[in-house]
Amino acid sequence: MKFTDLPETLQTALAERDYAEPTEVQAAVLEPEARGRDLVVSAQTGSGKTVAFGLAFADELLDDSGKIPFELAPAALVIAPTRELALQVSRELAWLYGKAGARVATCVGGMNPSAERKVLKSGATIVVGTPGRLRDHLERGALDLSALKAVVLDEADEMLDMGFREELEEILDATPDTRRTLLFSATMPRPIEALARRYQKNSLRIATVSANRGHGDISYQAIVVSPPEIENVVVNLLRYHEAETAILFCATREKVRHLHATLQERGFAAVALSGEHTQSERNQALQALRDRRARVCVATDVAARGIDLPTLSLVVHVEIPRDAETLQHRSGRTGRAGKKGTAILVVPFSRRRRVESMLRNAKLDAEWTEAPDREAIRAKDRERLLETLLQPVEIDEGDRELADRLLAERTPQQIAAMLVQAHRSKFPEPEDLIANTPEARRAAQQEKHRPGFEDTVWFRMDIGRRRNADPRWILPLLCRRGHITRNEIGAIRIGPNETFVQIPRKIADKFSDAVARTAGTDSDEENITIEASPTGPRETARANRKGSPGGGQRDSKVKPHRKGFGGKPAKAFKGGKPQKGPKTTNR
Repeated sequence: MKFTDLPETLQTALAERDYAEPTEVQAAVLEPEARGRDLVVSAQTGSGKTVAFGLAFADELLDDSGKIPFELAPAALVIAPTRELALQVSRELAWLYGKAGARVATCVGGMNPSAERKVLKSGATIVVGTPGRLRDHLERGALDLSALKAVVLDEADEMLDMGFREELEEILDATPDTRRTLLFSATMPRPIEALARRYQKNSLRIATVSANRGHGDISYQAIVVSPPEIENVVVNLLRYHEAETAILFCATREKVRHLHATLQERGFAAVALSGEHTQSERNQALQALRDRRARVCVATDVAARGIDLPTLSLVVHVEIPRDAETLQHRSGRTGRAGKKGTAILVVPFSRRRRVESMLRNAKLDAEWTEAPDREAIRAKDRERLLETLLQPVEIDEGDRELADRLLAERTPQQIAAMLVQAHRSKFPEPEDLIANTPEARRAAQQEKHRPGFEDTVWFRMDIGRRRNADPRWILPLLCRRGHITRNEIGAIRIGPNETFVQIPRKIADKFSDAVARTAGTDSDEENITIEASPTGPRETARANRKGSPGGGQRDSKVKPHRKGFGGKPAKAFKGGKPQKGPKTTNR
């Protein structure tokens, strides 16, 4: 299919942007059966869906001459989940309908609302905005939807995930019943289907997402790592791939802030995007990426919505996505417009099964591989340096004189070595990683022990988190009962019904004698049994799981609760409020 059936104004605009033929989703919305109907479209990010819905409502906006007649009230409304996506949609629709005389107004948070109201009152053909700001203009009377002919919900699934259902319903309820409703979404969960049933009539379902639900131009990798090594692995991934632009996804603002600072400290040109940044800061960060002043963007899921960077070729999921849909949305930032991209999941050991399940649900095939080590990065560097240094260059007379002087004072091999060293010094140093084997991890763990804790004995306490065990009162209790200091206590592992504590072997006998002498006082708190454990927390946990299908029963050898320590939370404990959930403290 070609664009020949479109009005001349749109054909000219598309030709100027080198659009030779429509993408799959663009061709689908231009089919005769789709024209004039409500649509539910499943389309991946980067498939050309912005131009697709722009073409879809062309019949409602243009007259016979291919122009847009002037009206004060908008004829089309596009709702997007984030500021970046709304701004991107506005830019696309502005060039698409520019020759037809369209006036595009953008209404998003972080901008001047007074200026937006002025544009709306002067007459805007197409309004693009975020749900919160659009509802605000609607309630203040600045947004008149009485003459609306088409409304588009772009990335509708994400808007519902972000909690915009109430805003969307209020906006859609204010539109005429005769308007067309176009839902565009990468996924179609039940809430989207319910929204379609309520606000659409005789809708046509268009699915252009491939059977495997992933981008064919994205290769997926998964790397299993030890949690303390995640940042080192991220550094090595960036160094190994040396992508022109890369995005690192984190789950929280705090993680974005920490990782961004870490990468800057290690010499990477990085920017950050999260909810705590102002619109001006976000614009500056994105411009730095487009200008190549920065090559790495550390972002949260929501902050990265709508980012369109043509040079983006690497996506790293530093923290595991919450579900298969989020995985797809994140990864869809790369592999766009026919270009190849790589999406890498950094998977802590304990989360491997969850990630495998997520990949199955998303019907994605990921290669499970090792993180690149220093040698692999050095080999890549050599290839890149050779390619760069062997490129033909133009040499002026001044450069030739300098080259002759260097050759007179140094050998060609020395000059080449200095040139290589000068290029290599621009790159951040790779990190040394622990080999992904049980033996190597155990050896590394031994090296990380605090001085004096290389050889320890586990002691068991007959109280756990089900009776609100907390390190804040366990530490003083151990010091008081065992006649030791806080610095002589190692790791504390709190389980459901018992707690394990590490004590250096050289003072273990002294500690054991002290806790035996101080047992049996009148205080309930002091009646907690503290005894040496020959197995430690891991082996005991395995035994408990073996003895109980539910994993929640205590071992039969464990003593019953002493008086004052059964049933209700122990209120007599000193040193802090009762805590819920598992606690693990490494001191």
